[in-house]
Amino acid sequence: MKRFLQGMGLAVLIFSAFLMALPGSSLAEDLPGKGKTIQPAAATWTTGFFLEALYSRACEELGYDVEDAKKLAGPIFYRSLSQGDVDFWANGWFPLHQEFLPNNWEKKMTMAGTVVEAGAVQGYLVSKEHVEKYDITSLEDFKREEVKEAFDANNDGKADMVACPPGWGCEKTIKFHMDTYELHDHINLIKAGYSASMADAIARYEAGEPILFYTWTPNWTVDKLKPGEDVLWINVPETVPKEGQKGFEDAMVAKGLTGTVTDPCKMGFVANDIRVVANQKFLDNNPAVKTMFSLMSVPFPDITAQNNKMFEGEDDQEDIERHVDEWIEANQSKWNAWLKAAKAAAK
Repeated sequence: MKRFLQGMGLAVLIFSAFLMALPGSSLAEDLPGKGKTIQPAAATWTTGFFLEALYSRACEELGYDVEDAKKLAGPIFYRSLSQGDVDFWANGWFPLHQEFLPNNWEKKMTMAGTVVEAGAVQGYLVSKEHVEKYDITSLEDFKREEVKEAFDANNDGKADMVACPPGWGCEKTIKFHMDTYELHDHINLIKAGYSASMADAIARYEAGEPILFYTWTPNWTVDKLKPGEDVLWINVPETVPKEGQKGFEDAMVAKGLTGTVTDPCKMGFVANDIRVVANQKFLDNNPAVKTMFSLMSVPFPDITAQNNKMFEGEDDQEDIERHVDEWIEANQSKWNAWLKAAKAAAK
């Protein structure tokens, strides 16, 4: 199995094969995924790579041959999943991704598990020093000339804001905000690669310059720039839900969140669950995977800590697989219990 074998020495492989051939060996058990192949998908945002690797590893330990993940933008993933071109991903954000789901999606796909429940907040952050200097409380303040001038790094007459690349769910919501609050003439959206754009913003912050950016949690950004210390979450002018947010207005207002300019704070985004989304037929045919996904979850701080390691340079696939090893080792008893339940479900 190409992913599982990464980093393993030939001697270990030979020894494992020898043990599996021994009569009565526990390694010789028939795993539920033996002879079956799984095609996972991964988000195009780097903070989702760890979750894909962890959930794919779970499938491997159930005996499946897991192909390299296909990195897909949200709309393409849900279409591919409904067509059976991929089997699952652990990067579903709901209700943010609700608008990407095809008609009658329940017949072809299912929410197979919850990675983080209601912990994925999103919104706009501003350097704390400049929130206080310019008395900024919401996006509306970026219509003021002195604020636009201070945050205008490229001298185009608009405040610069790190936004979302095309194809991300947040891109549409940010555009909705720019339309609804009439901000197109006042804010310049930076839609280039998010990590690189944020690295530039952090460099400006460290040089004492003002910054405005969109982010989400869990994410390495809130480890580098801590809300309440370095930056503050600001309000949108008023809570106006877009189509996919209607009915979730209460979840668009954060109460008791660390580092907000006001409490409560009108975030403009619904607090999301991070979900595993899988092809229905695939799950029906693989009860072990269905059970494993339903049991698995990852604490919010663990995801943030791993994301920060990636930002610090541990960002290739070998690094991510090592992070998975370390997470499993730190949570071994829980991991073993999940695997035991999943194997039992296949019998």
